[in-house]
This record gives sequence, C-alpha cells and structure tokens, in this order.
Amino acid sequence: QMHLVESGGGLVQPGGSLRLSCTASGYTLDYFSMAWYRQAPGKGREGVSCISPRGGRTKYADSVKGRFIVSRDDTENTIYLQMSSLRPEDTATYHCVRGWAPCSDWPWAPRSDESDYWGQGTQVTVSS
Repeated sequence: QMHLVESGGGLVQPGGSLRLSCTASGYTLDYFSMAWYRQAPGKGREGVSCISPRGGRTKYADSVKGRFIVSRDDTENTIYLQMSSLRPEDTATYHCVRGWAPCSDWPWAPRSDESDYWGQGTQVTVSS
C-alpha cells in the first residue's frame, strides 16, 4: 500500500519556525511533483507550495512566499516544508500530496479519487 506520513507539526509562538516532513512508503517519490496543502477549521483547503521532480521548480502561495521553503530528498523518499516567521493565520492541518499534474498546473483541480494522494496531515498551531 502507498502511504504518505507527515510529521513535525506542533505548537509554536508567532515569529517562530517549524520544519515539516513527509515520507512516502510503498512507492518512490522520484517521478512525482509533490505539494503541501493546509486546511484550517471552518476554511477551505489552501495550496501552500509545490515542488517538481528533482526539485527543479517550486511554487508558493502568495500568503507564504518568502517565509516557507519546500525541498525534497529523494534518497530519503521525503519532502520538507521549512516554515519561518510563522503567524497565527498559519494555524492549520498541513497535508502533503502526491501530484496528479505538474507544478506548472498547481494548484491542481480536484479529482474524485484524490484522497488516495493525500497524507493524514500534521497539526500546526501558531499561538502565544
């Protein structure tokens, strides 16, 4: 079975930093674009960032640009999200997502079976 498992979330004060990790099992990430999405209570999901295979291209939501950095280590079958200068509005559950399209088309249009592409998520809470 193919799984994505996120880790690294937690409680952090405004202005602080966290690094999220997402590790795949059951398949290799090498050939996939990968993305981070987030969802806060009562809000719709928001695309955070996308990274192409081999990391040659990255994209970010305007809300996180300059504060978050996405990266990948295909030898570890893992992608990362380094988050800095965190704000209360960054509070959400963060999910990594195996891409069904290239980053040039991200944020991706929803698909009916996309739950197969999502990890369970890790909670990030930014609060003093």
